[in-house]
Amino acid sequence: MSSITMLGSHRRLCDGLTRRETLRAGALSLLGGAFNLPSLLALEEHKQTLPRKAKSVILLYLIGGAPTQDMYDMKPEAPEKIRGEFKPIDTNVPGIQICELMPQSAKWMHKSAIVRSVNHKAGCHNPLPSYTGYEISVTDNTSTKDTYPPSMGSVCEYLRPATQDLPDYIYLPNYAGAGNDGGTVRYPGPYAGFLGKRYDPLFSEFDIKKHRVVGKMKMLDGEPFLSRNSRLADGITLDALDKRESLLRQFNRQQRRSESNRALDDVTRIQQRALSLLTSNSLKSSFDLSNADPKLRDRYDRTLFGSSALIARRLVQAGVRFVNVSWDFPGDNSWDTHADNFGWLRGALPSLDLTYSALLGDLEETGLLDETLVVLMSDMGRTPQVNANSGRDHWTYAYSVVFAGAGIRGGTIHGASDAHSAYVKDRPVSTSDICATIYHLLGIDPDMKVYDNDRPIAVAHGGQPIREILA
Repeated sequence: MSSITMLGSHRRLCDGLTRRETLRAGALSLLGGAFNLPSLLALEEHKQTLPRKAKSVILLYLIGGAPTQDMYDMKPEAPEKIRGEFKPIDTNVPGIQICELMPQSAKWMHKSAIVRSVNHKAGCHNPLPSYTGYEISVTDNTSTKDTYPPSMGSVCEYLRPATQDLPDYIYLPNYAGAGNDGGTVRYPGPYAGFLGKRYDPLFSEFDIKKHRVVGKMKMLDGEPFLSRNSRLADGITLDALDKRESLLRQFNRQQRRSESNRALDDVTRIQQRALSLLTSNSLKSSFDLSNADPKLRDRYDRTLFGSSALIARRLVQAGVRFVNVSWDFPGDNSWDTHADNFGWLRGALPSLDLTYSALLGDLEETGLLDETLVVLMSDMGRTPQVNANSGRDHWTYAYSVVFAGAGIRGGTIHGASDAHSAYVKDRPVSTSDICATIYHLLGIDPDMKVYDNDRPIAVAHGGQPIREILA
């Protein structure tokens, strides 16, 4: 059966094209299946041709604004109210220091690159820029909109070959904002936006009641799990499921004859993914940690974040292209450290240190580090000045992002903040540059266009790869 590549996305002709894709192709007849030469050339122009260093990405996302000047960009010579309570330690790369509470991460600096000059002006608690590269303020940062541009993971899902059963975008341990305000908060950024809900991530779930106290903070425990809706009901066999799927396909074909719209397209894609989840042994086994080595689980730290990172490693080993692991715990477990910043970090940083170093070590031991990109980022940073409550407040004008693994020139520092970690001093980096670097390493052209109706939008919104950190 013949196939085409549409804007880098492998589509089989029998799968049908969305109304939006039909309009984009120009002189294209959905009923007749006819393409003219200019349309075919336009499709070929957007074909994915870049060499790739990374087969997969694991994005470790610290929601709420991690104080990276207390982690990766310390200022020991600054005044006390600026430098904070922690001391820097040497890493295994001469001249590079990080926080004393992260000694295991310090042993992986030879595989890591720290970008210390990230900044944006899109407002606080707004993950949209870091997930998409689109630096715009939002009127409501507790909800998402279908008009927003797609996230990096959603672009990976958009490019997923139709023949591949596993999703290419999985978000652990639940959607961003889960557990806040009764589950009504959904931070913008991780979604597919105008590409359509069919390219949203597959979200896992977790039990918010499982936690333990570490110092002054609650640490969520437990493991993320697939939705209960992704399990076969009692008494339903695979044969019966196949018959139901066949009947559903027939119904959808009849409905398509009378109407062609994106909503139905979204439903079909979601149905297909749900069916693949029900029958995918590799996906289920990736989430099942009952057979994992107990010592390995201890290395990751048996928190929800640590367990999610271990599952992320299993997922990329199974072939998933983009896995997000968020540290997004509600209430006292937030990186939004307006009060007792250092007391909270004394509990959080050792755990993060264990998980990060265990993930890199596990990837190396399984032979996956050279083909997996690991990125640690947050939606913003924290103020240089410690406030009256021993906390740091919102700040977007200078913070750090850490890269490691596939395609990264380890032991490198890019850019610099000023003496107080307040503003960028050298080689500023936008969130669009961060996204462009990730796209580049995945072999996706950062200038590849996706379409909001008939308006072409570059996936990285003009960002450029950070060449200095690339191997």
